[in-house]
Amino acid sequence: MEPTHARRTPFWLELTLAIVFGLFFAYDAWEAVGNLVGMAGVAAALGTMLSTTGWIVLIGAILLPVAIFAIAFLIGRRRGAVVQAALYLAGLAVSAALYLDILLMFGPGALLA
Repeated sequence: MEPTHARRTPFWLELTLAIVFGLFFAYDAWEAVGNLVGMAGVAAALGTMLSTTGWIVLIGAILLPVAIFAIAFLIGRRRGAVVQAALYLAGLAVSAALYLDILLMFGPGALLA
């Protein structure tokens, strides 16, 4: 009986998938940076500042997509291209769902001091 070797995804395809999906995750992180800057501007316009909870939530929203991308990348490293793409898509869905949950849980008013 011959040993079965799993077909490994070519490096160029792994790299392409990581770059393409990485851009989506980077957009999520950039959007969170925009929210941080925007909320700081709103707070300044209202004569107040961001609360400690606000800083934690807004900085966490920046780090969340980066962490989820890293996890999806590490889990999918030695898998096939379809599995890698599915992991990246699932990561994007988790990132979006968690971000919306954070926004609904705290709301803009809870982020201000």
